[in-house]
Amino acid sequence: MANSDRNVARYLDDLVKEQGPDGVDERLAPKFHPLSRRLPRNLKLLDNLIERRWGVLEGLEPHRTTLLDPQTQADQERYAHNIENFIGTVKVPVGLAGPLRINGLFAQDDYLIPLATTEAALVASYHRGAQLITRAGGCSTLLLDEGVSRTPAFAFDNLRDVSEFVAWVVTQQEYFSEVAQSTTRHGKLVEMRFSVEGNHVYLNFKYHTGDAAGQNMVTLATEAIFATIVAESPVLPRHAYLEANMSGDKKASAQSFQTVRGKKVTAEVVLSDELVRKGLHTTPKEMVKYGRVAISGSMLSGAMGVQGHYANALAALYIACGQDAACVSESAVGISRMEVTDDGDLYTSVTLPNLIVGTVGGGTGLPSQRACLDILGLAGNGKAKAFAEVCAAIALAGEISLIAAICSGHFARAHRSLARGRGGNGAINLRDQRPDDLSDDLESDTPATDAPATEAPATEAEVGA
Repeated sequence: MANSDRNVARYLDDLVKEQGPDGVDERLAPKFHPLSRRLPRNLKLLDNLIERRWGVLEGLEPHRTTLLDPQTQADQERYAHNIENFIGTVKVPVGLAGPLRINGLFAQDDYLIPLATTEAALVASYHRGAQLITRAGGCSTLLLDEGVSRTPAFAFDNLRDVSEFVAWVVTQQEYFSEVAQSTTRHGKLVEMRFSVEGNHVYLNFKYHTGDAAGQNMVTLATEAIFATIVAESPVLPRHAYLEANMSGDKKASAQSFQTVRGKKVTAEVVLSDELVRKGLHTTPKEMVKYGRVAISGSMLSGAMGVQGHYANALAALYIACGQDAACVSESAVGISRMEVTDDGDLYTSVTLPNLIVGTVGGGTGLPSQRACLDILGLAGNGKAKAFAEVCAAIALAGEISLIAAICSGHFARAHRSLARGRGGNGAINLRDQRPDDLSDDLESDTPATDAPATEAPATEAEVGA
């Protein structure tokens, strides 16, 4: 038996012993006694239903004014189409990183980036990376592709039926486009692909979704096509399903690098050797050296792509700006790359193929989320492409800052000082930092040398913090 198996067996044995000889059976057995609490059947956002839900939360009345504060009550009608069983709102701290200068195909500005998070040191890290990019003249961003998919599946009796179905369905894209168009003013079917596995056929419908993230839009459009196929196919499928778990919805997948889900964006910047040494207290050569180690680490862990922490930026930005936070599971896939240029400077790029974002619909019109989009200047129609480029740019800032912190030995110290509120050996003294230059010290007179950091490298636990 492998050591890991023995450890699990020992752990479970200890847990069972804690419960006593009959405790486990009793605790895990089905129970059918009457419910102690029951919510109203009606899920809608109505005053009387909110009162009844809080009535169910016995003993928790002191928390009512926290979740259902006066501002939330004043705005509550605006949440009616975004939530069920409503009882209030949760407040997440929002900080600003930047200015981040972006020279994009669509994003062209010095952006202040709102990030909603409870993780100390996160905003400071992105703030440092953003300022450094800005001092380098900004980063370039390029929207490469866009599209959101749904993949229905059809099961047949045999391969003969499969071949007849495929021969028919591949001639119907123009017809299916008309069917899809009847369900949406903004969505458009742009591509249809198929995969055959035995007697199963998977159809991948790819749509452009305008300025909306588009998951609901493509679901409704595909539902109409699905119904048309079932009704008009020359051979009737034995089973059919609207979504066959192949679209990549809310999960990382290998197809990320072969196609696009949402918007695919790449961003790049060149940081001079002087900027890296003064602003990040390391060198381009050290950062690239670490990058090689990180590539191997990603491969050994079986990760999808190679990147440090896209999820930190995307989760914070998505929550602040009314995006579907669950889409971080697919959006935080991509490739970060660093090279030393012929002039000894640092070239860094990121490519994110799955940015599911929008500037209309979903949560983008809610009060706090609309405010954050307005801070960016990216609320409403015509702004989604620019917003996607902003996502890539802030991810780039975070990769630069994180890798530099690990190379310089500052990673754990920054967390200790900002997250725990106390110093220690070599910890950052926040009172010594300029307010507009927190933790980056870009004008230090002590640039880094070519020697690697003398501190012990960050541990696996610290890197994953």
